[in-house]
Amino acid sequence: MYRANRRVMALSLLAFLGACGSKNTKFKTYSGPPVTQVVINKGQRRLYLLNNQTVLKSYDIGLGNEPVGDKQFEGDGKTPEGTYFIDRFNPRSRYYLSVGISYPNAEDTAYAEKMGRKPGGDIFIHGWGPEGRVLAPKKRDWTAGCIAVKDNEIEDIYAMLRPGTPIVINP
Repeated sequence: MYRANRRVMALSLLAFLGACGSKNTKFKTYSGPPVTQVVINKGQRRLYLLNNQTVLKSYDIGLGNEPVGDKQFEGDGKTPEGTYFIDRFNPRSRYYLSVGISYPNAEDTAYAEKMGRKPGGDIFIHGWGPEGRVLAPKKRDWTAGCIAVKDNEIEDIYAMLRPGTPIVINP
């Protein structure tokens, strides 16, 4: 009995170590020039990763399901406009991977409160994930206010960005 348990434990350990050594392509590394700014042009549905004035990468994007205009309130389906910062990373996002945007800022919050509403939050650049793979081919702007890119593209973006990177979202 003791030998059988040792054998099971040894096989379990080998399987675990094998899984740890397998390559997970979800998390890439990036060693190029740093991204100094993210620019999103909502009207063009384009996201640009810049190093100073040089475009390092650009991507087609999807927006909130009400893409025209600035996000003002929770549930309005709009993507914010203005200057924000990258403030968090979610490796377990239901949208594959996601990078947080510092919306709402003080002005967004003050305006919503003045109108007796909540500004909303949890705005991310994220992948499609299972939901996007169903919705994005039918409707480009399908999020609740986030910026969506394909899963393989968010892998690059996730690797290239750092906390504090400014993001400018233009109409």
